[in-house]
Amino acid sequence: MKITSTLKPGDKPTVEQLEQVNRAASMPVISDEDSPVYSSKQLAYLCAEARKRNVKQTVGIRLSQKTVEQYKALGKGYTGVMAAILEYSIAHPEILKKAL
Repeated sequence: MKITSTLKPGDKPTVEQLEQVNRAASMPVISDEDSPVYSSKQLAYLCAEARKRNVKQTVGIRLSQKTVEQYKALGKGYTGVMAAILEYSIAHPEILKKAL
């Protein structure tokens, strides 16, 4: 049985909703072929593979002071924006032609 409740930001759950959550927490987890139960060894392997996929390499690059200031003005995560722009430009050769 599936029960769905929606709370708006700032709303508190009703007593009935809290009871439903508590009942659900005490129910056994039922797995099937779409959601198998993994052993700790399998989970460790999956986590290691996910970390490999997200590995990034640190490189040095010389940029003008103006360029650095403009990116830093974007706030926290500006280096991620720089990386995204570089990746986008590699995927779109017309942008590279303009820069060369």
